[in-house]
Amino acid sequence: MSALATLVRAYEHLAAKEDVPTYGYSQEKIGFLISLNADGTPAGPPIDLRQIDGRKKTPRLMTVPAAFKRPGTTPRAFFLWDNTAYALGVTATDTKTGAARLEAFRELHKKELSQTQDEGLLALLRFVSSWTPNEFLRLGWPQEMKDQNVVFALESERREDIRIHDRPAAREIWARLSTEKVGSGICLLTGLQGPIARLHPSIKEVWGAQTSGASIVSYNLRSSESYGHQQGGNAPISESAAFAYTTALNHFLAKGSRHRIQIGNASTVFWAEAENATDAEDAVNIFKGFFAVDAQQEAGKVAHVLQAIRNCISLADVAPRLSDGVRFFVLALEPNAARLSVRFYVEDDFGLIAERYGRHVKGMSIDPSPRESMPSMWRLLVETATLKKSENIVPNLAGDWMRAILTGAPYPSTLLSTLLIRFRADHDINGLRVAIIKSVLVRNFGHSFPREIPVSLDPDNREPGYLLGRLFAVYEQIQTAALGQKLNSTIRDKFYGAAASQPRKIFPFLDKGCRLHLSKLGKSRQGYRVALEKSISEIMETMSPGDDPFPPHLPDKQQGLFALGYYHQRNHFFYRTNGKSAEEVLEDNNG
Repeated sequence: MSALATLVRAYEHLAAKEDVPTYGYSQEKIGFLISLNADGTPAGPPIDLRQIDGRKKTPRLMTVPAAFKRPGTTPRAFFLWDNTAYALGVTATDTKTGAARLEAFRELHKKELSQTQDEGLLALLRFVSSWTPNEFLRLGWPQEMKDQNVVFALESERREDIRIHDRPAAREIWARLSTEKVGSGICLLTGLQGPIARLHPSIKEVWGAQTSGASIVSYNLRSSESYGHQQGGNAPISESAAFAYTTALNHFLAKGSRHRIQIGNASTVFWAEAENATDAEDAVNIFKGFFAVDAQQEAGKVAHVLQAIRNCISLADVAPRLSDGVRFFVLALEPNAARLSVRFYVEDDFGLIAERYGRHVKGMSIDPSPRESMPSMWRLLVETATLKKSENIVPNLAGDWMRAILTGAPYPSTLLSTLLIRFRADHDINGLRVAIIKSVLVRNFGHSFPREIPVSLDPDNREPGYLLGRLFAVYEQIQTAALGQKLNSTIRDKFYGAAASQPRKIFPFLDKGCRLHLSKLGKSRQGYRVALEKSISEIMETMSPGDDPFPPHLPDKQQGLFALGYYHQRNHFFYRTNGKSAEEVLEDNNG
């Protein structure tokens, strides 16, 4: 089933719980309320509905008659609400269409409210008939009100939080207006006959997209049209289905929603279907715990299930009701000029998704483990970025990586190459980066190695990249042991990139420098010198007979093993046994 079709179904579930507006209505950001007397005169200054959010005020979300796109130059007003350019004829920007917009708002309401006998609608009709933009200054209304969306209420009902668009008579008129559509056809999403949407409602709150919203389904070029169909007729989706999928998607994308996470530049939403609403809610919480910034906090009451999955325990063993019968959906969107592109869409049983996530976690296991045992996806992506800044994350990497995790597909090749570039650039071979490298080696290249990719130091591993990484770590340890810890730069800072990619050029030079450092070390710490020489000999002896110990070039996967071997060997020097460091133990054993 397509992503849009499942969103239509999701809307039906949300509407049954009254979590989203009914057909014909939408949630919009409303800044001010204008209270009217029965004769249509303002009952007082506008009421600021905005809420303080940090250092700024944010408009209040309110269910109103649905907004629509306003392309072209002919002004089209919303029903019973709008921004001040239409409703009052005033705007903070210098525009020549202000009078035309106010006139569009006035004419719409004169036409549709001319036969009403409702007190509230009559008050609004009298207001729009008599209002002029000069009244805004005369009444001393606030400048910050300009360009905000406004709604209206009778003063007698204002304190009861009833707006004019909430009145039964207003709903009756809007129900008639919202169903007066032309052009009928078979909807591609529902298979039902109905009015076809010419333009689809906007999708909002997608990171990087236009703040006014963008579209997934859109045709604005004649080259995109076929068989004489224009705009929405090229992919016929009914008005009700277009409203349903966009309403559900906007609900999931809303600020503070527990159904969204930001993965790089991919705004990712997810939802679940199950016979039991609690099971669907638990699946959503667990999934957010997989990738959220604060996983334990996000997981809440299902934290123990999340931890079990990370420990590679089957979901069927800890939460059998979630492993079978819960359908899960993940949709990632990215901005694409004035439109949105679908980065990926995954639909599967939640048990399978949890199992694939568990394999991802297992692939990243490494000893010693990073300080952050299982960081968020965002934190991992930052490790791949230049200067570790989120704005430098490679485009498309986030979506491709997450899709691979959720589907069990190979990781994107750019993940390995990007990290290798980072190693050469900043020489920060830390636990998180090496854990990512290891996971790529396991998933993408594991079948090509005779031995399993090691979690901890593997003295018997004969892969050239792994052995050279270990040897490089020993050379670095010899240097710091001989010259002290307070060096301005070590061989890692100067030669890591070249040593990992072109060993033949660098290792003979490093070996020569190593002999000098060992000679100096032998004057003060003979036992430790012997131990380090043995480490070099053991590594060299492990290399397969006949192999070139220093090949001219290492391919990417061997460079990944180089980083893994370096990390394992380097950290092996810091292990403690019976209160003594590995360095002290080696020195004692060879003293």
